[in-house]
Amino acid sequence: MNNKHERFDPDKLFARKDNFCGFSYCPLCGKVLTRGEREGRVRAFCADDECGYVFYQNPVPAAGGIIVENDRILLVKRAHPPRIGWWCLPAGYMEWNEHPEMTAVREVEEETGLQVKLDGFFEVYSGADDPRSNAVLLLYLATVTGGELRAADDAMDVRFFAFDDLPENIAFEAHCQALIDYDQRIRNPHSRS
Repeated sequence: MNNKHERFDPDKLFARKDNFCGFSYCPLCGKVLTRGEREGRVRAFCADDECGYVFYQNPVPAAGGIIVENDRILLVKRAHPPRIGWWCLPAGYMEWNEHPEMTAVREVEEETGLQVKLDGFFEVYSGADDPRSNAVLLLYLATVTGGELRAADDAMDVRFFAFDDLPENIAFEAHCQALIDYDQRIRNPHSRS
């Protein structure tokens, strides 16, 4: 394991995330941020009335693809923290100038080597179990149009799994819920109670 991964301490990252992401100084005027109630929530803000900066700790948008072939779903094995060696849907954080659809297509190709077309929007999920940040995950149904299946970028492995043989170590709650939702809505829509 390299130094970068050794420094990844989920407990410290969760504590940092729960403490305004570690922000201590105003990015506008440089003064120490104060913590207190603003707009009905505890927030970090600049006490200088002339500055008025308020730190809004918003979730980070992410997007990805649900790719199913022959009733088997594509998952990637994580190569980087958090949860190295755990499985997840091919997905990742949006870049500044991307639409979520662009992010989904890019992340699938970066992690799996496959080019896809998006067939439609599936669902949006909120995830708080990643120590780096909270995420809003937008997932799209996708079909492979090209490329070659190979683990790339953030993945150490990539493969299709039968729904009755999914790995136990799915990395994030949102991905677990997406797998359940896909099974109930698409594969077995009449078996819901």
